[in-house]
Amino acid sequence: MAIQFNREAFTTSLQQSVQIVDDAQQFGQELATRFDRIYFVSCGAPNRIMLGLQYWLERYSHTLEVRRYFPADFMDIDPPRLDERTLVVLASKSGTTQETIAAARFLRDKPCLTVGVTQTAELPLAQAVQHCFLLGRTDEAYFGCFMILQALVGGILAKREGWPLLDKLTRSLKALPQALADAAINNDRRATEEARLYKDDRVMYFLASGPMFTTAYVFGVCVVMESQWLHCLPVEAAEFFHGPFEAIDATTPLLLLVGEDPSRAQMERVVRFCQRYTERVMVYDAKDFPMEGIDPEIRAIVAPYIVGIAVERIAAHLAVWHQQPLTTRRYMWKTEY
Repeated sequence: MAIQFNREAFTTSLQQSVQIVDDAQQFGQELATRFDRIYFVSCGAPNRIMLGLQYWLERYSHTLEVRRYFPADFMDIDPPRLDERTLVVLASKSGTTQETIAAARFLRDKPCLTVGVTQTAELPLAQAVQHCFLLGRTDEAYFGCFMILQALVGGILAKREGWPLLDKLTRSLKALPQALADAAINNDRRATEEARLYKDDRVMYFLASGPMFTTAYVFGVCVVMESQWLHCLPVEAAEFFHGPFEAIDATTPLLLLVGEDPSRAQMERVVRFCQRYTERVMVYDAKDFPMEGIDPEIRAIVAPYIVGIAVERIAAHLAVWHQQPLTTRRYMWKTEY
């Protein structure tokens, strides 16, 4: 089972995303004053990408209403403010996610504007939205989705709110594939040992705060649970001391992800507690990653992805121990559900 990280294949798979970063931020600037609301609608990993986008919009925008939905909930709620002043953003890595496509089609008779991100033009999501950014065929659509959606949001913030970091964001997003590859390769030795130490565990807790919770959720739910069938509980730091911490004892394996955003102090508190009551702790701190090519003022925005690809190497090695490739599925795409 091959687990070696291929830098060239990885960065090549994100070339088209790099090429359309400028288009995305420019489109964001064009849209910036046309809308009063942004609704993010997606399933799985794209929904959690949108968690980070929502975080930064809520932090920097004085004028926008921002909401995030799972598509099934979105259609059930049918928000009454889906008018011409509403932008709805949808994303699907495969372009075939049933609920996301249904939501896009649900919006066809609404006066709002729909913008999508997926891989190629013939995919159902691309066909269902009014404007779509295309990543090209890639195995790294998760990172490509982030790059394009963050560029779009950066353009909106720059034009609407006078956010001063758009140029730094754009340059950093273009440098991101190489920085991601560095993080994966440089963490491989550590990840190899952590996979050995935790290979027999069936229950794990993944903790993070703010936009870093994107990584806790995506790694826990969309990688480890989905492919290794382990019981992973992603927990937000803000909620940890209101119930979940009572389940922690000396036997509990914990992955603690610390970002550089304003929520960092929440996770530092969690780290102190966990290191006091169990030795089975993996701490990943974004500040330990050099992030070459990423502007210092943009580090907090991209940190969830830098840390995320580093910890994904743990899953790559767990897959070898478990003799269960990361492509393994029991139900997804195989049964009716």
